[in-house]
Amino acid sequence: MNPSVIDHIGVAVKSIDSALGFWEGVMGLKCHGIEEVAEQKVKTAFLPLKDTEVELLEPTQPDSPVAKFMEKSGEGIHHLAIRVPDVAAALEELKAKGIRLIDEKPRKGAGGALIAFIHPKATGGILLEICQR
Repeated sequence: MNPSVIDHIGVAVKSIDSALGFWEGVMGLKCHGIEEVAEQKVKTAFLPLKDTEVELLEPTQPDSPVAKFMEKSGEGIHHLAIRVPDVAAALEELKAKGIRLIDEKPRKGAGGALIAFIHPKATGGILLEICQR
């Protein structure tokens, strides 16, 4: 699989605009773009932090995965994303090892990345995203 770096930490928020007040105003990070990912029913904002980013996730529909997460857990860390050179190859390796996946094949994520999610039951309770940029 050859993971190289923590790509980003996804944080579920009710409102990106409100959350930016903290992340930009208090922490001093700068948002480098807000994007809607219609397929995932979410709006995202990325805030670079050296070699990684904080990704704010605001649901755009009440039935989105992020909205469902917030119903159970409230706002907070949603997922951890690890960068790999080839998501498709990583998925094949994980399948061969019997790892439970949410995504059987890569899909488009924010910022043009290819992504796939590994089920939290396979990772000790962490929703893990693998991504290729």
